Amino acid sequence: MSPIALRDKPPNQPLDLNATLHEGGNYRVFMAKTVTVRVPVRIDLAGGWSDVPAFCSTHKGEVINLAINRYITAEMHIDNERRISVNYSSDMPIGSGLGTSGAMNVALLSAITGEGRTPEEIAELAFQFEALLGNTGGRQDQWASALGGLQHLVFEGNDVTATQLSPSSEFLSWIERNLVLFDSGISHVSGDLHQEVWKKFNDGDEDIRYALERITHMTKEMLESIEFENKAGFALSMYRGSWSVNLLGREFNAPFEKYLKPLQFDDYIMAWKVMGAGAGGVVGVLLDDNLDREVVYELAKKQGWTEIEWAIEYQGIQREVNLHE
Repeated sequence: MSPIALRDKPPNQPLDLNATLHEGGNYRVFMAKTVTVRVPVRIDLAGGWSDVPAFCSTHKGEVINLAINRYITAEMHIDNERRISVNYSSDMPIGSGLGTSGAMNVALLSAITGEGRTPEEIAELAFQFEALLGNTGGRQDQWASALGGLQHLVFEGNDVTATQLSPSSEFLSWIERNLVLFDSGISHVSGDLHQEVWKKFNDGDEDIRYALERITHMTKEMLESIEFENKAGFALSMYRGSWSVNLLGREFNAPFEKYLKPLQFDDYIMAWKVMGAGAGGVVGVLLDDNLDREVVYELAKKQGWTEIEWAIEYQGIQREVNLHE
């Protein structure tokens, strides 16, 4: 089908954002198109919770996360009559703790408004969109999906500072080999989990405040271990991060702690950490090249946990526009 020619509207009328100015003529030509956006989800290595505005509006929040090759894809199709349809697909179920909801909104908004915007602008737009819908979560998921790679994110009020971390390929390969992800099959809604914590925080609960400050401090320890490629330090900061989450509420680690804590004390694993808010979803179990993995896999099989194969995704927003002749 040939393109539809649309004559210019009077100057005081809003422009048609889907039309382009035809060269050599005083009219617009619209081309049907499909915009496909793929963004990664993330592993939360340290600092999750401290990116939430309720905390970082008065304290400095810090997070280290890692984008992985599991994706949310949004496809927007505009036909020749300028009718729009949008479809989603996901490599991971929602409620997994890998930031799927934030990634979904980054993909959507990049598809429908991403032309000419930076990844950071899309990330903030996605966060604000969720906030309008009543989400009380933080900004780390949107920034991880938009930017990709291994990120150190600092949150101060509404400002986000992102630093791409670039340890050696050997250290990154060690993380990929030894950080095993298991999906518990227990779904959660992160907003529901956040609600009680932030109510206590706003009411001045000193235990919650202390837990959040510890979680933020663990990010500094994790950052140092990555910069110096200290494997033992990496494991220790992950372990201490899990212990700090217990101070927010034992329910967040409960689906995993009674199974994984004994393995850590018996030196079958180096550390473990829930992804996202916890209380289900995905757990990361840190091994080492010389540890017996069969004990861990037998435990996972017995509990019905499913391993998630993954690798680092160094790209964030991947956007493709195809015009239809």
